Amino acid sequence: MTAHLPVPAAQYLRMSTEHQQYSTENQSRAISEYANAHGFTITCTYSDPAKSGLWLKNRPGLRQLLKDVTSGQTNYQAILVYDVSRWGRFQDADESAHYEFLCKSAGIPVHYCAEPFVNDGTMFSLIMKALKRAMAGEYSRELGDKVIAGQKHLARLGFKQGGSHAFGYRRMLVSSNGTQKMQLAFGERKSLASDRVVLVPGPDWEVEWVRRIFHMFTIERKSLRAIARELNSRHVPTSTGSVWDHTDVVRMIEHPRYIGSAVFYQHTGRLGSAPVRTQKKEWIVTPHAHQAIVDAATFAKAQEILQGMNIRKTDEQILQELKSVLTECGKLSPKIINKYSGLNVGLLRGRFGSIRSAYRLVGYGDGTVGDAPSIWILREDLLTRIQKIFPDEVSIVKDRNRRSLLKLKDGSSVAVFVANPTKRPKWFVKASENERGSLVLLARVGESRNTFKDFHVLPARAQTKCICLTDAWLKSGTRLSELPQFLRVAREMLTSASAGRGISAA
Repeated sequence: MTAHLPVPAAQYLRMSTEHQQYSTENQSRAISEYANAHGFTITCTYSDPAKSGLWLKNRPGLRQLLKDVTSGQTNYQAILVYDVSRWGRFQDADESAHYEFLCKSAGIPVHYCAEPFVNDGTMFSLIMKALKRAMAGEYSRELGDKVIAGQKHLARLGFKQGGSHAFGYRRMLVSSNGTQKMQLAFGERKSLASDRVVLVPGPDWEVEWVRRIFHMFTIERKSLRAIARELNSRHVPTSTGSVWDHTDVVRMIEHPRYIGSAVFYQHTGRLGSAPVRTQKKEWIVTPHAHQAIVDAATFAKAQEILQGMNIRKTDEQILQELKSVLTECGKLSPKIINKYSGLNVGLLRGRFGSIRSAYRLVGYGDGTVGDAPSIWILREDLLTRIQKIFPDEVSIVKDRNRRSLLKLKDGSSVAVFVANPTKRPKWFVKASENERGSLVLLARVGESRNTFKDFHVLPARAQTKCICLTDAWLKSGTRLSELPQFLRVAREMLTSASAGRGISAA
């Protein structure tokens, strides 16, 4: 009589930080017992230690398992998992079922070794799996509610809840009775559940700079950008060691921590969702939680100034102000906006994606000025369009004259010229002084003056001129058949420049 050979199987192990029941050792032991009892031999192991079961993207073990199974390149015929919750605590039970179905479709069934039912496709097993999947997802939701409730309670007592220190402060680890233990360095966390974290003033030079920032804003009435420039010129690093931006300055000036208040729950991002800002009435604010750096009167004055700035205005308030300008002047343009309102075109582009979008929202035709959009608007819209095509590779920066340039990830700059057609088949190109050393993206406006005729990546332009169809400079570059080719062509031209073939990049 011939003995049956054991069936090769893979085991999948996932341990979060819940409790010892789900340690990888306990899972592996239970799976091994199941394998011996049911004629399996484990030939392959996939593991996700200390990984949440909420989403797939952070679980390389399960992603590799699914990749191997769907590719057909496996040497096993079954997958053994401790229970339904180890497969995942997906918030959508259908997602968990989908991944199991992929395995089943490839002829490799999933076995849940610690469950009281057999995963055999019967009505009973289907109902039990659906129930277990829903319970697994609900467990995470309930656990999240409990964690948030605990954090809110500790925040009301004045303890800091997660995150690194802010500029001017440091995190101090204290015991449950309030005794200071040690100052936490960047990236360090408490090790005991009973320990707590409070804020204490940082180095004297940081504390003095905090007070100096508030003084520059409230007394000297410097702009947020001017303050950021001064900090950078003095080589003052942020709390993370990077350079200052005006948004870093405003986040400091508006935060109540500098008058000694602990603030928690300004943002929420439950169960892997994108963080969203909560309403102020939901914030947990605890006054006198730690030592203040700025006096209350100075802080109140700073908030009063901030309230009158554009950054505090809602989209609706900005659009209402733009409508008022339109009603008064009968038309809109960058010059009119700057002259007759407290707005600026950079703000409009940042809030609404482009100037034309803002125009459309206030009912100004289709966003055009007269029969065609202005060259300035076409250029700004083109910059925004390129940044959206290459969000991680290209950014928009300002030169010393406040003119926008494209900055590539390697630090190279690209000047963007929008060439306006003349009566003859020529296009007028105007280069600013700071753009004359940069690689050029030339966009020629079409005859309708509402769209672009074509795009060219060209070597640096040293002067303003009109170009024609046979222009030597136009022929020295590369014409793009479509705008998404821009980054590849620009990098190739910059590489040629570094090899000494006559193209310079700032």
